Amino acid sequence: MSLMTERTATASAPATRWTPPGKAYAGGRWQETTRTTAITDPETGGFLGEVADSTAAEVGTAVDALVDTFRVTTAADGTDWPLWQRREALHRAAELVKQHAERFTGIVSSEGCKIIRDARREVARAAETLRLSAGAGHALQGTSVPFEDTSLGADRLGWSSREPLGVVAAITPFNDPLNLVAHKVGPALLAGNVIAVKPHEATPLSALALAELLLEAGVPGDRIAVLPGGPIAGRELVSHPGVDVVSFTGGVRTADEVARLAGARTLLMELGGSNPVIVDHGVDLVSAAQAIAEGAFGCAGQNCLSVQRVYVVAEHYEELLSHLTHATAQLSVGSKHDESTDVGPLINTAAARRVERRIEEAVARGAVVRAGAVRQGATYQPTILTDLAPDDPIVTDEIFGPVVSVLPVAGLDDAVHQANRPAAGLQAGVFTRDTTAALRTARRLRAGAVMINDTSDFRIDAMPFGGFHRSGIGREGVTSAVVAMTAPKVIAARLTSIS
Repeated sequence: MSLMTERTATASAPATRWTPPGKAYAGGRWQETTRTTAITDPETGGFLGEVADSTAAEVGTAVDALVDTFRVTTAADGTDWPLWQRREALHRAAELVKQHAERFTGIVSSEGCKIIRDARREVARAAETLRLSAGAGHALQGTSVPFEDTSLGADRLGWSSREPLGVVAAITPFNDPLNLVAHKVGPALLAGNVIAVKPHEATPLSALALAELLLEAGVPGDRIAVLPGGPIAGRELVSHPGVDVVSFTGGVRTADEVARLAGARTLLMELGGSNPVIVDHGVDLVSAAQAIAEGAFGCAGQNCLSVQRVYVVAEHYEELLSHLTHATAQLSVGSKHDESTDVGPLINTAAARRVERRIEEAVARGAVVRAGAVRQGATYQPTILTDLAPDDPIVTDEIFGPVVSVLPVAGLDDAVHQANRPAAGLQAGVFTRDTTAALRTARRLRAGAVMINDTSDFRIDAMPFGGFHRSGIGREGVTSAVVAMTAPKVIAARLTSIS
């Protein structure tokens, strides 16, 4: 395998340099493109590699090639790469990711914002996602159609099968540069689609490295493209008339633009949200506070499942706040390359300044800082805010940074009312010892998933993943994505002869 990793030292931390076989992958081969961009470690500035800055013409050519591939394989009944071969290729890919875990860990951590321990966990999850994708063939089962249940169909026999939709355009974010690519590529390939990935412009190396591995695992080269680039490449990809499905993970404003450009075609969108956690009477407040600190400040808050707001019954408010402040103070803030670091930098200094500005605005509106609110370059200290109005923007709007707001509530009814206020409901958590209250609260919360006696920051890669309101469209998670990237086709046979 040519996925070679070179460790090079910088003044403050090691960097992982990996040279892709080409600047992009399209048309069944590695490409040298007309425009390129350098990828650097956002913490150290160390050079990591050079990739394509794909032009609209290059993206168009790549998608045209995928369209041709899908048309040819459809005309040939898909027998050139049947389901069992797709399954075996994805199984091999999962094993290869595990074999090369440290190499992938270095790439993920160096080009992105994850501390080394979180990068290692992401690589393990990517292997799991590919394994689950390989095993998702059950989602392609068809059903019989009861034609005999109506007089119009009495002389017919029929069934439905799930068929691939065609060309999938995938746009992925910087915060999970490997596993979120796997979450789009694995289900798309298993379902029989072809796919073009445009990774985030800051973190394309993970996607290119995964493409190299997939080819080694047996994925036909003409069924996948990886097209690094910026907004020009993204706009061309989602608006290309040959694209059948757009799978996007990112922010709401970009999603609105993607939807406008894509028009009337299948859209899958995971857009994050301001995730709530509720703390009821009688729970272990020390454990709850520890879980909240980990859920709010992991990955420096750059996580769509990150805990952003905590609603605590009023009589336990000060105690929970005290424990949370203590747990936050115990977190080690430092270099993402240091194994002892709990909270590393944001993706860049501009992101940290954006968080800093939002905190300053909240303080001007009356918020009280209980911890943090200090920026050093791209690092922002884990921050706890109180004394906020329930509809303050720092509470209701996604921050994507290491900030959590803590608010007192009269009880569970009040907590549910407050938690459901924002126009995005991805995931939520509720801590309570009352089983009936837990289930009742979970049912009333408008969120795609509710974690009982845990925070919003929990997910396994097999579960349906998505939310309500402005948190997105459809559901990811391997089996859900396979279903979303296919559609039922009905075949009906007339049993009586036509004279």
